[in-house]
Amino acid sequence: MLAVIKKELKSYLLSPIGYIFIGLFLLMFSILFYNSIFSSGVAYFEYAFYDASTIMTFLIPVLTMRMFSEERKNGTEQLLLTSPRSLFSVVMGKFLAAMIVVLVTILGTFIHFLILQHFGAPDIRVALCTMLGFFLLCAAYVSFGMFASSITENQIVASVLTIGVFILMWFLPGVSQNFYNLSLMYMFDHFPEGVIALNEVVRFVSFAVLFILLTVIVLQRRKSVK
Repeated sequence: MLAVIKKELKSYLLSPIGYIFIGLFLLMFSILFYNSIFSSGVAYFEYAFYDASTIMTFLIPVLTMRMFSEERKNGTEQLLLTSPRSLFSVVMGKFLAAMIVVLVTILGTFIHFLILQHFGAPDIRVALCTMLGFFLLCAAYVSFGMFASSITENQIVASVLTIGVFILMWFLPGVSQNFYNLSLMYMFDHFPEGVIALNEVVRFVSFAVLFILLTVIVLQRRKSVK
């Protein structure tokens, strides 16, 4: 698994993908952060993550669209399928590499908290709670994006499918309250309030585990066919 993580991290750092992802998110987060200060006159570090969660809907596919679709397109998928490593370790290696990039990105937002601390006394507990919830939200996003990448060799199709499902999740609660549990954005809403609900943490983790396992199943079936 460690070898896969290193390989994936190298692909992110030796290509524009990782830098585009980190740079775009931090730029947009900074704009949202300072806009909230000048528009409302109130500076809350955690509130910027509400809009930032929407941004991740469109940025996460930048990380995930190439995970497996590129392997199929370049003909290197066969090497993964016949590797002595288990398919689970390959999938987890790719997932964890993407999450390391996400973690670095989230930690980069902490500079805004330090700016607020210089001028006031922001609540570190609420800030950390918000960042935890945002990390879990991103983990769920990455897991689905990885699954979408595993079922097609076209990166654009994988990206559009991922964004489409995420946007659908926005509107599901508006259709019926029965769909609230399927909305990742709704599950994140309480974290910026400084509340860590165990059931929401479990839902995020369960969502991520589900699509990690589905990705393994897709690859296993493709391996058995070949």
